Amino acid sequence: MTDVATLWEVGLPLAGTAGGLGYAKVRAPRVFWSLVGLPVTRVRFAMNYHSTMDVCGLTVQPSRLRAFMVRTIARRPDVQPVPPKVRRVRGTSTGLRVTLRLPAGLEPADVMAASERLRHAWGVHSVTVVETKPGFVELRMTGYDVLRKVRMPRQVVSGPMTVPVALREDGTAFVRDYLKVPHALTLGANQSGKSMYQRNLVAGLARLPVALVGIDCKRGVEQRGYAPRLSALAITPEEADGLLDGLVGEMEDRFDLLSEHGVADIWDLPEDVRPAPVVVLVDEVAELFLVATKKDEERRDRMVTQLIRLGQLARAAGIYLEICGQRFGSDLGKGATALRAQLTGRTVHRVNDKQTAEMGVGDIAPDAVVTVLTIPPDRPGIAVAGDTSGGWSRIRTPALTAAEAAAICAAHAHLTPDLPALAAYRPVISAGGAAPVPVPLVKPNPATA
Repeated sequence: MTDVATLWEVGLPLAGTAGGLGYAKVRAPRVFWSLVGLPVTRVRFAMNYHSTMDVCGLTVQPSRLRAFMVRTIARRPDVQPVPPKVRRVRGTSTGLRVTLRLPAGLEPADVMAASERLRHAWGVHSVTVVETKPGFVELRMTGYDVLRKVRMPRQVVSGPMTVPVALREDGTAFVRDYLKVPHALTLGANQSGKSMYQRNLVAGLARLPVALVGIDCKRGVEQRGYAPRLSALAITPEEADGLLDGLVGEMEDRFDLLSEHGVADIWDLPEDVRPAPVVVLVDEVAELFLVATKKDEERRDRMVTQLIRLGQLARAAGIYLEICGQRFGSDLGKGATALRAQLTGRTVHRVNDKQTAEMGVGDIAPDAVVTVLTIPPDRPGIAVAGDTSGGWSRIRTPALTAAEAAAICAAHAHLTPDLPALAAYRPVISAGGAAPVPVPLVKPNPATA
């Protein structure tokens, strides 16, 4: 009986602890990682680092001087291959960060190619390789699937035109920085999370001193809720035609201002004369390309030409494009490919066919196409984000309802700047300021009639 009582006294707490850890692993993965996953991974990393690097082909033969020192001073006949030198190991709430100094003969691409093998060797969820400076890379390991339940980090990169939009697979924030990537394209099928991405983007931009211009040819069903924070809104192709003409006119006026001050970018202007940056949000861009009559075709060609001009020239004037759609390729019509070439940032959610994935990221990161095609339909908001540098990563946007995004826009309505060139397209808000009323159809632009 004494033995049974002892087993009961010892086993019951252990069972409770094991049950608690099992619960934490599912319900509180951060807690489980900090208590169990991180210590185990650090021990595993320290014990088999050299052998893992060797079998993964991430070692080089030692220099002649090193080999001489080993044989003559250390008196060892065998000279081991040299792996990258570990400079720093740091645990985080989501994973492990390891800084490596690459030996001569290795490049970051070699480590990136072996990231999947490193993931399995150390038993982590993912390994992302980032070049921090010449000769140094950082292994960003995540101990669990951080995209299953998105929790944005508290500290993110800040700047005059930066917006944290989503969470990367390595646990860092995906930031939309318009000064680095001025124009972007977002693709995705229905129910893929494309609208959620746009809501998070608009909610972040609403807090900045920028002008937001909306083009939503679905009668404004997506963007009408943002009306208190919009400087202009077009809800039909006819309105979009005039609005794009107005944007081009605004761009040309800003070029005159830059010329007067002898600078090449609005961010070089004195703050007291610098015009407000403008972000143009185009929802379902295919609606601008669809035509039914000859007259519609002429309007389509004019709108596409204006969009291409904005894509080519407007960055210096502080006008940035956010193009959104389900599909975007040459099959839309003349000018689609030329416009896509100006959209350096790419975010592709789940799509219906391989061709759409190739349109989104195939020209900038061909190896990301397969990742796009494997996005599960039951996890909306997951996407592949990349740019023309060739780098890409999986991201997921946090849940944000349309009502929450509209409330953020209404709360920051006082930041909405007036753009005289687009005054005819300023949304009309009801007297209570709570909900927008339909935007009146403006008269056709005389210059384009």
